[in-house]
Formats: sequence, structure tokens, C-alpha cells
Amino acid sequence: MTPVQEGEVLAGKYRVERVLGVGGMGVVVSALHLQLDERVALKFLLPEALGNQEAVARFAREARAAVKIKSIHVARVSDVGTLDTGAPYMVMEFLHGQDLSAFIRDHGPLPYVHAVDYVLQACEALAEAHALGIVHRDLKPANLFLITAADGSPCIKVLDFGISKITSPGSSGNDYGMTKTTAIMGSPLYMSPEQMTSSRDVDGRADIWAIGTILFELLAGRPPFLGETMPQLCGMILQEPPPFPRQFRPDLPEGLEAAILHCLEKDRTRRFANVAELAAALAPFGSANAARSAERVSKVLSAAGISSSQLEIPGGNSAEASTQSSWGKSTQKRGSGLTVIASLAVVVLIGAAALLLRHHDATPTADSATANTPPPSTATLQVTTAAPTAPPAPVAPVVSATDTASTAPASSATATAAPSNTAPVHEPSASKFTPHKALPKPPPAKPATPAHATTTAPTAPPAAKPVIDPLAGRR
Repeated sequence: MTPVQEGEVLAGKYRVERVLGVGGMGVVVSALHLQLDERVALKFLLPEALGNQEAVARFAREARAAVKIKSIHVARVSDVGTLDTGAPYMVMEFLHGQDLSAFIRDHGPLPYVHAVDYVLQACEALAEAHALGIVHRDLKPANLFLITAADGSPCIKVLDFGISKITSPGSSGNDYGMTKTTAIMGSPLYMSPEQMTSSRDVDGRADIWAIGTILFELLAGRPPFLGETMPQLCGMILQEPPPFPRQFRPDLPEGLEAAILHCLEKDRTRRFANVAELAAALAPFGSANAARSAERVSKVLSAAGISSSQLEIPGGNSAEASTQSSWGKSTQKRGSGLTVIASLAVVVLIGAAALLLRHHDATPTADSATANTPPPSTATLQVTTAAPTAPPAPVAPVVSATDTASTAPASSATATAAPSNTAPVHEPSASKFTPHKALPKPPPAKPATPAHATTTAPTAPPAAKPVIDPLAGRR
């Protein structure tokens, strides 16, 4: 039996049209304000709940919190009072639409652009709540109501601030999605680890965890943690890492997945510090309106002195966002890029130093030349060049030793071939180097088979004119 009947007038001015829902503690009806001729939603406690002081306090807390928050994304409260039965009531704006829990059930997972837009609108409401020191503590898809705004755009309304924490809150079926007033304060599927441990020891980051679970469910069609029993569910939330959203939705951008997982950090100090940071991370993956929502969130918290830093709200549409991995990876990529650049710079410097040392060692000096250069030789060096082929290419000359008594090793007589067969060939000069002592004569050299030199000698001092036969290679 319903606690009220259609057509019944409550508080002398609200005529009941139909019952919208009945819970364990209260009921919500659609009613018509007789004086204003306006449809409203009227919520009041059931008679059996009046003896529960906690339920009465929670009801009053919801009304006070909703009145303080002026965001268009919170259901507006216009009146409060007490019925003839002694039950407190509140009057809220009547909403035409569907909550996101029912929407997912009817339509399945959402396109990520729409899901991000809905969550960012919820963040706008949370920004005002957190700025006032109010933590919702019971965010879930069933408390996000989707309506159509006057301009035809979708609009999210955040409902049920009944267990919100303001300054010093009181302690507060088998459907874990329902709020358990007499057991755990919140909905276990969407509760943060610290809220499971102590409902009093929470702050705005508990709502950030809940937003992460909601966004996960909007995209994957299921919450991140599912257990067959309450202890199993609690153990998973407290100890097990969340699954990757892309396991269920491979089309999701990596940056969006990273933002969701950042919301679901077990340690709340590793989550986003506030909803402004969260909104900035999500904005690139929403529609054109997403950046404006994120900017409003940042301004609300900044005005309250809550923002941890000046946040740059990324703009652009979802098409651009798909090529970005905006959060969580940009720092890593930037750091790795700097490491690569630094490594390349070190390699280049080492290579340059090695070349300089090699060039220094190869360049004759007065001391090294006098110590290592054999005695001047009167030998006649005959330089031959390979016969030209088509297409013509520069060919290194071949040095033939004719004096087997005093010819230096072949490597010391390597010459650089010029681009043309008629170009002069420079040879190292032996006349400028005077040895300090005579070197032993090398053994007689066997007639060498002409071979093309492949090593280019460094530039040498002006050479004495050897006897060169320029037509040797053409004979």
C-alpha cells in the first residue's frame, strides 16, 4: 500500500499526481503546486522512519546541502516543511528524463564523448559542493539524472546529497548499488577504499574515486569491481587493481583510460587533487562544450581558494582528442625525449673528440716526424691510376716501390686521387723531415702487385715533385 494516494493534497498546497518511487525510508511523488500551477517533485519520509534519528538528520542534511549549491547541475530545492503526520518534506524541481543507471540498462555503454560530457557536468556540481566544504559520498549512475535543457542539449542533475559530509556528519536487499543507511554509508560498488575503512575520514577525493567508477561503467557497461558477496567486493576494492577500460572498449583513447585509472588509485594522495584537475584531464575527450565545463570547474575552485595550481584547460573536439594521450603520458614522453637527446649529444661529443685525437695523431709534427720518418730516399715513385670505366669515377692511385733498399712502408706513401685523371696528385714530402738516428734497413721488398688504395691520407705539407707518369694508367 502506498503512503499517499493520487489527488491527495499535502501541506495544503501540493496535490499528488502520481508516486514516482518508494524506498526504505521515504517516498517521492509528482505533485502540482495549486497556487503556482507548477509541477514539482515532493520528497518526504515514511512514518516508520520518523523514529530513526539518523534518517531524519540525513533528510535535513540533504535539504540544506541542495539549497546551498546553486549550480544548474543540482536539482533545485524550493521549499521544506513538515506534513500533518510529522514527516519532514522537501520540494524539488520536477525533472523529465532518466537516471544514467537506467539509461545504461536500456541503451548500453555510451560513446566516450557523451560519457565525458556527462561526467564533466557532474564535476561542475561537485566543484560548488567542494567549495562549500560538502562531500557527496554517494555518487553513482542512479544519482546522475539526464534531462533535456531548454536549448535541447543534454543536462546532468546530481541528486541525493543525503549522506553528504559537511563539517561533522553523523555515522550513518542485497543490491550493493543501494545506499545502506544502517550499515555502510554509501554505495559499495562506487565507494573509495578510505570510505570503506572510515566514512568519516573522507574528503573530495572520495568523490573523485566515485566519478572514476561511474565513467568506467558508462563506457564499459559494468563497474570496475564486481563481487558475489559484500566481503569479496570490499576485498577487491581495497586490494586488487582495477581492470583496464580498454579491455572492454578498445576504441577508447589511451589518455582517457589513464585519467580513469588515476581516479581509481588506492592511495588517495595519488589521485587527482581536486575535480578541477580531473576536469582538465577529461576535457580533451569530450565535445566542444567539455572545455567550457572544465573552465567553469577551475574558476569555481579558484574562487574558493581550493585549486592547487593554475590549470590550462585544453580545448579542441573529440576528433583531436583521439590523437592525444593527454594525461599521465605526456610527462613520460617528454622525459624520455630529453634523455634521448642528451644521449645523442654525448655520443656526438665523444665522436668529435675521437676524430680530433685521430686527426692530431695522424698530422706529422716536428718531433714525431723526426722520430718515425725514414731517411730521405732518392727512389723514384711511380703512381699509376686505374683505367677509367663508364661512368668515370675517381680511382685511388697505386704506389710502386722501385728502390728495395730504402722504400718506406706502403701506408706512408698513400696518395689521394683527384677527381680528374689530369689533376695533380700530392705526395707527402720527405725532404722536410730529418731523422735523429738512422733506422735499420727494411728487408728487401718483393715486387708488389698493384692494388687500389682505399685509405685517404690526411692533408700533408707541400710535397716535393716526384717523377710521375700521368699516362701510366692508360698504357
